[in-house]
Amino acid sequence: MAVRKFKPVTPGQRQKVISTFDEITKDRPEKSLISSKKRSGGRNDTGKMTMRYMGGGHKKRYRMIDFKREKDGMSANVKSIEYDPNRSARIALVAYEDGEKRYIIAPNGLKVGQKIMSGKTATPEVGNAMPLSDLPLGTMVHNIELHPGQGAALARSAGSYAQLTSRDGKYAIIKLPSGESRMILTTCKATVGTVSNPDHGLEKSGKAGRSRWKGRRPRTRGVAMNPVDHPMGGGEGRASGGHPRSRTGLLAKGFKTRSKKKHSNKYIVEKRKTK
Repeated sequence: MAVRKFKPVTPGQRQKVISTFDEITKDRPEKSLISSKKRSGGRNDTGKMTMRYMGGGHKKRYRMIDFKREKDGMSANVKSIEYDPNRSARIALVAYEDGEKRYIIAPNGLKVGQKIMSGKTATPEVGNAMPLSDLPLGTMVHNIELHPGQGAALARSAGSYAQLTSRDGKYAIIKLPSGESRMILTTCKATVGTVSNPDHGLEKSGKAGRSRWKGRRPRTRGVAMNPVDHPMGGGEGRASGGHPRSRTGLLAKGFKTRSKKKHSNKYIVEKRKTK
């Protein structure tokens, strides 16, 4: 997995850095595992724009991903590594012994033809999903459940991973990508390895058109608006606009928004790193 730069033949290619897609082995999705994906364009049921800066974009089909990995004790063969327009990571098509096919988030280093398994009988190898109680301490994991059987919720984006640092009774201590250490029940499942496409953070679109392909319209800066439209608007000349804040007046850049009474606060051992 690598990125490639372009010879600046056009202005849009001067800053462009994209993936080489070397790991992709199939260019058509599995028909039985795709569904339509509707777009609202930021409009409500009457056609009124209720969300700004949304609209357009290339048509997509949703790939149904197996985040639960509940087929325990049954091995699956990796058939292909594919591109998914709905996420930054690559996905892998796997076929189980009973013939069923499913998509999973592809871990870094997963190869076509490799065997993977989930459940307590699985070994701690890349691509295998296991309860946190059975994983060796220090293991790099992704696709971590917050509640048993709920499905993966943490460390799912390209290149991300968490580390199992210790266990305390019925809880495991996980160090998350944000730097936060959190207690999670040992009966929750996690997948061994790191998420694929680790060079995703090095990519540069190169031109505004690539954002339009993703359905993102140009965003107007708050300081360029009038006072009636934004708290940072107005003023003579190029006024700074005061302390950065959102359109609704919520302070940005350092203002803590997490509730002090949030239920999950008691599970956080160490808070995430702040600038």
